[in-house]
Formats: sequence, C-alpha cells, structure tokens
Amino acid sequence: MRRVLAFATSTLLFAGGPAAAQIEDLTKSMGLGDKTQLGSEKVASGLKEALKISTGNAVGLTGKADGYFMNEAIKILMPQKLASVEKGLRAVGYGPQIDEFVLSMNRSAEKAAPAAKEIFWGAIKEMSFDDARKILGGGDTAATEYFKEKTTGKLTEAFRPVVEKSMDEVGVTRQYNALVGQAQSLPFVKVPSLDLNQYVVGKALDGLFLTIASEERKIRKDPAARVTALLKEVFAK
Repeated sequence: MRRVLAFATSTLLFAGGPAAAQIEDLTKSMGLGDKTQLGSEKVASGLKEALKISTGNAVGLTGKADGYFMNEAIKILMPQKLASVEKGLRAVGYGPQIDEFVLSMNRSAEKAAPAAKEIFWGAIKEMSFDDARKILGGGDTAATEYFKEKTTGKLTEAFRPVVEKSMDEVGVTRQYNALVGQAQSLPFVKVPSLDLNQYVVGKALDGLFLTIASEERKIRKDPAARVTALLKEVFAK
C-alpha cells in the first residue's frame, strides 16, 4: 500500500504549487511524511522517470522481431469473425498459408510499436493535476489507463500508416485476399467484410497497453524493477 500511495503521491506532487501542499498534508496525515521530505521536484522526476521506463520497456518488448508473435498474451490471431473461414480453409489444406498470414500480421504490429515511444513521453509531459488525481484513486494500472485515455487516438493515427505499409511489404494484404478467394470457392463458407488494417492496429494497441500494465506493476511492486537510484529512493517503502 505504501508503494502505491508513494507512486500516486509523486504524481500529484508533479503538479506543484497549492496542489503539492495539499498532498503533503495528506501524506503526513497517513504517516507518509518522510516521502515528502524528498522534495516535490525530486518526486516528480521520479514519477516521470518511472513512466518513461515502463513505457520504454513496453515499446522495446513489443517493437522487435517476435515481440508480438512469440508472446501468447498479445499475439495477434485470426479475427474471430473469420473463425468459420479459418476452419474451412484448414480443413482443405490451407493451414500453412493461414499460419503465414498470422505471422505477417504480427510482424506488422512489431514494426509499428516503436512509433509509440514519443507519443507516450508527450503524454507524460502533459500530465495535469486532474490526471494525477485519477491515478491517486486508481489501482495498480492507473497510469496505464491514463495512457489509454490520452494516447489511443494519436497512437491509432501513428500506427495505421506504418501497419498499412508494413502489411503491403510483408504481403499481409495479398495473403488475405488469396485466402478470401479460396474461402469463397468453398461451399457453405461465407466471408464477412473486414477492415484488416483497423483490426491489426487495434490488436497492436491492445497488446502494447497490456505490456505497459505489466511494466507498471513491476515498478510499483518489485524493487528489482527500480533500475535507477532515483526510482529506488522515490519508490522505497
């Protein structure tokens, strides 16, 4: 509990001025006065450093070869609405082509992920007092929820052209069209319409935020994840 409150307190101190004084009173009343002795500037720096590290780690983990494909928690699979199409194609020997298509979607997401870093860091700089209060009242992934709210639109805009270009380069669109053509030749198989680019972008963002949440929990709860002296000082019990 102290670690969670320390994280939230550091967020509010980032606002400075009267807000910082209010939080100092709050932390003292809860027995956390020692934390404020670090100084609001240092605690704010610790917060920003924590958020930069957690988002940087998440981008690093996803934005590399097999970052999505070999992580079962975020691997992009065939769209659920194409489940019957996948079943029909695998039944007539198109399993390898489907597997290659799935790999290609994940490769596109992996190429898009690095574009997220600067967007996340921009959101850190723009954090307001109201944003900080939400984090104070939130749980172990409150900062991740903040990023979802503040960056999803910008990330979608940044990811879509990268995904579209990558999917053309690695042949996702061509492979998908070929699979759809084969499926349409099968009896009793109806192929629904699908915005493939939108699907891959959406799943790429889902996986990225899931990874950020995991990294946020580590910094909140695991001393080994506090890899700098400042983080160790700010997030100590």
